[in-house]
Amino acid sequence: MTATTHVTGLDVLRAAADGLVETPPAAALLGWRALDLEPGHVRVQYTARPEFCNPHGAIQGGFLAAMLDDAMGPALFTTLPADQFAPTVEMKVNFVRPARPGPIIAEGSVVHKTNSIAFLDGKLTTVDGDLIATAMATARIFAAAKNGHGHSG
Repeated sequence: MTATTHVTGLDVLRAAADGLVETPPAAALLGWRALDLEPGHVRVQYTARPEFCNPHGAIQGGFLAAMLDDAMGPALFTTLPADQFAPTVEMKVNFVRPARPGPIIAEGSVVHKTNSIAFLDGKLTTVDGDLIATAMATARIFAAAKNGHGHSG
């Protein structure tokens, strides 16, 4: 994609939600399903599988952190042209209660964004609204690559 196409990250996420483009492999592994996609905010559902459990039957924290990252990153992506790249450079997670296999609701939001950096927050809840985990993250925004091979930074 080029900057002249004016395709946004929000357009790409909505196309993935509609099955028009392939869901990224990590999101597919986590059972990603879009519930609400708006500029600067996403609400998605993941399916925590039994294979994600620790020996105590709770979802291992790394999978929960991945779900949070996979909600906050797309929240930022909704505000960018589709050809920009914004990897997470820092993330802090607070685990509030154990999660069990089944649906988990994730929300990601953009707190503040400049041309080169963004501050994000996220949360995971049960379908009943019980808080599972929260997170804050920082992402580095790279300008669209002139060579078409990823980022220019």
